[in-house]
Amino acid sequence: MSSFIGSYLYTVDAKGRINIPSRMRKNISSNANEMFIITRGYEECLFLYPYDEWLKVEESIRNLISADPQHRFIARTLLEWATEALLDKQSRIVVPKELLQFAQIKTDVKIIGVLDRIEVWNPELYESYKQKQQQSYEDVAAKVFKK
Repeated sequence: MSSFIGSYLYTVDAKGRINIPSRMRKNISSNANEMFIITRGYEECLFLYPYDEWLKVEESIRNLISADPQHRFIARTLLEWATEALLDKQSRIVVPKELLQFAQIKTDVKIIGVLDRIEVWNPELYESYKQKQQQSYEDVAAKVFKK
């Protein structure tokens, strides 16, 4: 099982390669075989799943009800954007141009660990996302972690 925390600022090179931070690489399960699945995330970010974690996402998708239009929509959207990426010898992955455009990533990236996945953001969009939150961190935490 892979597990990621923390945030890092990096750059994407002209070939669309992003370095995976060393502290995150330490937490990639050997079952992932250095393979990631990159797909569209929420709020204009990208989701990077180590392959072993992606298999769990696939299982969730398999359990959706194909007769339900919302289930079909989420399955199609996640899978339409999904692509494989293998870590190279410099610990980088190549992100397809279409995904970089979706996330409005040009040069700088904010990489955030979110337990089973890594999120990749345009740093300005991430700051804007945080500023748009209607409630404080404390208020949300009180509701989410309420017993």
